[in-house]
Amino acid sequence: MMKRDKIKKFISTLLVTVLCVVLTSCGVSSGGGNVNASSVNGKGIKAILTISDASDAFRSTLAAAAEQAAGQCGMELEVLDAAGSSETQMNHIKQATDADVIICALCDSGTAQQMEALAGDKPIVFINSCPDEDYLEANKYVYVGSDEGVAGGLQAEYVLDKFSSKDTLNVAIIKGESTHSATKGRTKANKAVLEASGKTINYVYEDYADWSTEIAENMFDLFLKTKQPIDAVLCNNDSMAIGIVQSMEKNGISFDSVPVLGVDATSDGLASIEAGKLACTIFQPAEGQGKLAVAAAVQLVKGENLSSLEGAEDNNLYAWVSFEQVTKSNVGDYK
Repeated sequence: MMKRDKIKKFISTLLVTVLCVVLTSCGVSSGGGNVNASSVNGKGIKAILTISDASDAFRSTLAAAAEQAAGQCGMELEVLDAAGSSETQMNHIKQATDADVIICALCDSGTAQQMEALAGDKPIVFINSCPDEDYLEANKYVYVGSDEGVAGGLQAEYVLDKFSSKDTLNVAIIKGESTHSATKGRTKANKAVLEASGKTINYVYEDYADWSTEIAENMFDLFLKTKQPIDAVLCNNDSMAIGIVQSMEKNGISFDSVPVLGVDATSDGLASIEAGKLACTIFQPAEGQGKLAVAAAVQLVKGENLSSLEGAEDNNLYAWVSFEQVTKSNVGDYK
C-alpha cells in the first residue's frame, strides 16, 4: 500500500489525468485567452437563457448570476424556465425569433443537436450540462462550465485522506439525473480516483436520486435497513447530500464516522458544514459561470473567438471556471 504522503502526491497527479482522460465527453485540454469576462460590452445584443429547472438551487443561482452579468454588460437577457421539459425548452428556442444568441442549460444533454437545428443560424452557449463534443462547433455551439472530473476527484481525495489508514473502503454514491453530464462526469471521476489509490473499494450502494433531497433521504433510509457497513457517502450535489444527512440524523449515524460529501456549495450545504454535519462540498462558482456564459454569448454574436476569453480553450469549444474543495476549515471563505 502507498503511504499517506505518497497517496496525496499521486492523487494530485491523477486529477490532472482525470481532466484529460476521464471526461473525454467534455474534451479538456490546456489553453485560455486574455479577455476578462467583466470587460465585454453586450449593448444592443438580445439573448434568451432557457434554464432546465429553476426550482433547483444551483441552477436558479446560475440563472440569477447570468441575469446580473447581462445587466452589467448591457445585454438584454430573458430567462425562461423549462421546468425539466425538453419539449418546453424546444419551444423556448423556436419562439426566440428576436434573440441574437441562446444560452441553454439542457434538460437532457442528448437533445443538443435538436436545439441547434431549432436555433437556425443563432449561436448557442450551453451551460450546466455538457453535450457530447460531436455536437459542439467552434465559435458557434460552445460549452461554458466547470470540469466535472475535478469535482468528483476532489470528493474522492477527501475520502482517501480521511481513511488513509484503511485498506478497504465501503462507499455509497448518490447520483443526479441519469441524462446529466455532471452525473456521469462526477461519478466516473469518483471511481477513477478512489480505485487508483490501491485500496479495495466496495460500492455498497449506488443509485440515481435526481438531485432531490427527498428522494435521497428515502433511498438512504431503505439502505440503512440492510445494515451494510458504510464508510462514506459521495453525492453528486448538495441537495442530495442534505437528504443523506437527514436520514443519518434520524437513524443515529455519526457524521464523524461516516462523512457525507456534496457538490455546489449551496447556502444549505455551507450551513450544514458549519453545523458539523456535511463533511465537504465542492464549490461550483455559479457567479463565475453565469458571467462567463454571458461573455461567451457576446463574443459569439460579435464573431470573436471564444478562446480570447480567460478560462477558454484554444479549440474554441469550451470555457472553464474552476471547482474548489470546501470543508469546516475554510467554509467561512464561501459564506
